[in-house]
Amino acid sequence: MNLPADHIRLLFGLKLRQLRLDKGLSVSELAQQSGLSVSYVTEIEKGRKYPKADKISALANAMQVDYDSLVSLKLSKKLEPISDFLRSKFLTEIPLELFGIDPSDLLELLVEAPAKVSAMLRTFMDIALTYNMSVERLYLTMLRSYQEMHDNYFPDIEADADRFLSEFAGQGQVMNESLLINLLKMRYEVHIELFDPLTQPDLTALRSVYRPGKKTLHLNANLSVEQRAFILAREVGFQYLALKNRPYTYSWVEAESFEQILNNYKASYFAGAILIRRDDLVAKVTELFARNTWSNEAFLQLITTFNSTPERFFYRLSNVLPSHFGIDQLFFYRFNHSAGQTTFQLTKEMHLSRQQGPRGIVDEHSCRRWIALTILQELQFLQQNKGFDGTLCRAQLSEYADAGQQYLIISVAHPFQARTGEPATQQNMSVSMCFAVNDTLRGKLTFLNNPANKIPFRVVNEACERCGIFDCRERVAAPIVLQKKRQFADMKLAMDKLK
Repeated sequence: MNLPADHIRLLFGLKLRQLRLDKGLSVSELAQQSGLSVSYVTEIEKGRKYPKADKISALANAMQVDYDSLVSLKLSKKLEPISDFLRSKFLTEIPLELFGIDPSDLLELLVEAPAKVSAMLRTFMDIALTYNMSVERLYLTMLRSYQEMHDNYFPDIEADADRFLSEFAGQGQVMNESLLINLLKMRYEVHIELFDPLTQPDLTALRSVYRPGKKTLHLNANLSVEQRAFILAREVGFQYLALKNRPYTYSWVEAESFEQILNNYKASYFAGAILIRRDDLVAKVTELFARNTWSNEAFLQLITTFNSTPERFFYRLSNVLPSHFGIDQLFFYRFNHSAGQTTFQLTKEMHLSRQQGPRGIVDEHSCRRWIALTILQELQFLQQNKGFDGTLCRAQLSEYADAGQQYLIISVAHPFQARTGEPATQQNMSVSMCFAVNDTLRGKLTFLNNPANKIPFRVVNEACERCGIFDCRERVAAPIVLQKKRQFADMKLAMDKLK
């Protein structure tokens, strides 16, 4: 693969530096023996300059290596991870500026401590291989970090949505399906066609397919009204924001670059902003927060008011809570569950806080006291014994056993359509918003200060493997991580006594 010129300069500089150190030469000694200036050799080693052929020959002679070996882009074993890193798509495709990183600073770090950075990169690569981390997962993890850095609120996209609404929708007009279809057809010349997953089973897992050559958006015929509206609004977002590098399927089959993932997020954010107007949402949430008591039914009605799915509503809520209410200590997470099974899959999470909270823990069992899981168990029971086919909402005050931090968690559970190839069992999903209970939250949520509110309270923990609540009826695994931690603490104590 062809490398950018600055990467070639850096690789040559790293190789020259490593060879010089292996030969036991200082920069001044190498400069003297090659007939070059000290400053020029330093510039080469830092990847700022690439010498001409005669100067490369002089450097090769000074270190007693052949010319071809010196100009080869193959690095020593110590520096191989850096070579792999530079040859990967990371530096060319990841817009590091989004994370406040100047690419030149990163290259400077590689130059200043190549062996240490090489070891660090090798560690990251090994971790990725151990946990089978795909490129898509890496991109999604980076996107989530980007969202969290900005409290999931982006004024530029909000401004674009406001301009769009003022241009195409009157004051208070709902951006409904018919209006979106009309816009796509008349303004952007996008054709809308349905496909039947029964006759095309290989497409069952997809909600939409866009074919740019024919400017045709194919929609899954089994989509709900809310899902269809969101996908249409998302397509309008791609067109209105002129996002060319984009995925053509939803959910995507594969991601070719981080830019595709980022543009997909921008179009999705835009869709949420035009479907759920910011000012309307702020007004209705303010009313909900001012209630003296919490109401599960009132919260579900609020979601229905905006013709939204619970997940899309929570995501839009996460946009406005930090920016308009000052509530930024919050988490969002989604669990999937197959009826009859005892396992739960954490399939999406976002943390707008560095405090303790529910997180995906590899190879461990999430606490079964979380409302996000108990609501799924309740939904399964109602489906199997009461013929229930609706949506549940539950709230819970949770206190972490170890840290003592309290959280208010609002969870909504409902059935969802399984992807193709999954077992033909009832598939349910819960989406939850989790708020750290602090002075800010109590100042905004009136019902939290009402002793008669009667929101259920439970002591919880992260995972069974880390939990010291030994009389827990919900435990599904031994506290092996906690036991190892205590054994290590006892060992250190015994070692101190030896002294």
